Amino acid sequence: MVLSKMAASVLQRCLAAAVKVKFVTPTFTVRRCLLSAAYTDTKLWEAREKDPQNLALLATFMDRTYERKLPVSSLTISRFVDNISSREEVDQAEYYLYKFRHSPNCWYLRDWTVHGWIRQCLKYGAREKALHTLKNKVQYGIFPDDFTFNLLIDSYIKTEDFRSACSVVEEVMLQEAFDLTSTQILSLYSLGSYLAAKPELSLSDERALGASLLIVGLEQDNTVGLSAQLLGNALLGKVEMLKGIHAVFKGMPLMWTHGYLGRALAIMERVAAASTDVRLSKDAVDCLNDVLHDLSSPSESDSESDSGGEDDKKETPDKKETTLDEDDEKEQSKLPHYVSRFKELSSELESKGKVDPAHFQTSVSALAKQGLAVAEQLDIEQYLDKVQAWEEERRNLIQREKEFREKAEQERQERLAARAAAKQA
Repeated sequence: MVLSKMAASVLQRCLAAAVKVKFVTPTFTVRRCLLSAAYTDTKLWEAREKDPQNLALLATFMDRTYERKLPVSSLTISRFVDNISSREEVDQAEYYLYKFRHSPNCWYLRDWTVHGWIRQCLKYGAREKALHTLKNKVQYGIFPDDFTFNLLIDSYIKTEDFRSACSVVEEVMLQEAFDLTSTQILSLYSLGSYLAAKPELSLSDERALGASLLIVGLEQDNTVGLSAQLLGNALLGKVEMLKGIHAVFKGMPLMWTHGYLGRALAIMERVAAASTDVRLSKDAVDCLNDVLHDLSSPSESDSESDSGGEDDKKETPDKKETTLDEDDEKEQSKLPHYVSRFKELSSELESKGKVDPAHFQTSVSALAKQGLAVAEQLDIEQYLDKVQAWEEERRNLIQREKEFREKAEQERQERLAARAAAKQA
């Protein structure tokens, strides 16, 4: 009953927010890509049935259980996370999440525990803990769903920490979790805002940003999506030319076939031949132009390669610098053709009015204004159902735990009775 009332309230706020979008000022429109108050509202989550626990007793119980080489249940770690009430307790919870991940029960960390952990970090000013456990997900078991990802990305966008927002987007990319339109928009906004600041990027940074732009861009068949794909292929093509194809796809959900710069040019060909009004962002075209220019300048490309090698050595000092194989060298030999083809295609795009003079970030903001409100409404409806399902699963676990304890106590009493009878005999 509480959940249904809360669902109606949240949906009403979401619909109200969607209506208000039509009347916002231009200044607010630029920031419309931020999630609405209805989306980030914590009332629904906090309205769940409480299970108060003493964290000191829970910690002692878990320590003793681990000392006896026994597994801690997923319900126990869930209770610890749910009952966090201070910043210091966030640090304690991080320790027990790590312990749980390295225990026999590691595969049973509940989705609602992961969601609750991120919410607790945001609530108690420990956002860096959330990002740390996310970046080290193998050690902590933190694999959030799309809705949870959105909350974390949005928190960084609001403080204009776009570098950290892109770090979260990179994790979304690695999990290939761009299913929600809202996640796609938030990710594109974060990536566009970060690149708009023209940061100094290492090859590893360009690889991560390129992969994120490419994969999220594939979800949007429009000017924004195609521009993102062009940017992504350009950045990945640069890494491929300097370090080889293995440096591109290793550890990434990417194609391991050569020709990322060729695929970037293929996007330009597709847009030039399209009968629709789809265009490419000028800064995306300029990015590919800069990459081709840098690669065509021997002194600059050599220095880029050297700096990339230093970055790789810093990140993985135990590995040798990547060497180019025969296929990599064959791809490098295509560079003059890529340069000439780019000039032809860029001229064709200009003549057909297929180059959008607006910045990529401006296009993303327009996309957010058009589609984010509707996407939010769908997300909230799905989240309501998900919380209800989580609560049902949690109640079932609590019931099973109760039955198990009652059975264990009954067996203990039977053993004691049997011993007493044996002594009397």
